[in-house]
Amino acid sequence: MRRVKIQTLRSLIDEMKAVARGERPAPADASAPSFESVAALVGLLTPENRRLLNVIRAQRPQSVTALSRMTARAQPNLTRTLAKLQAAGLIAMASHGRRKAPTVIVRRIVVDIDPCAQRDRLLVA
Repeated sequence: MRRVKIQTLRSLIDEMKAVARGERPAPADASAPSFESVAALVGLLTPENRRLLNVIRAQRPQSVTALSRMTARAQPNLTRTLAKLQAAGLIAMASHGRRKAPTVIVRRIVVDIDPCAQRDRLLVA
């Protein structure tokens, strides 16, 4: 399992400015998805989005159009949702000519919450 960074927006901005000024090197995980809070990720994992992820994993659609037919979701709305899931690191989009096919790349998410402090951890497999 790999750890996913939880970082406030203010902290992220400060980090980016420090890197831009040359005060510190870019962190090794700079290109990896990060979340402002555990709640941000949990908010993305709505029942509807979890059903969508299940369809992608189980039926392996060969295009967004095929996925739209499988789920009876309008393609523009589906495309926006897929973009959010991709930005969160939950899916990857593979190009096949002019088509793009989504693939689930996360098998499990483990949330470790410290109820007395903001030291929550996200582990992804």
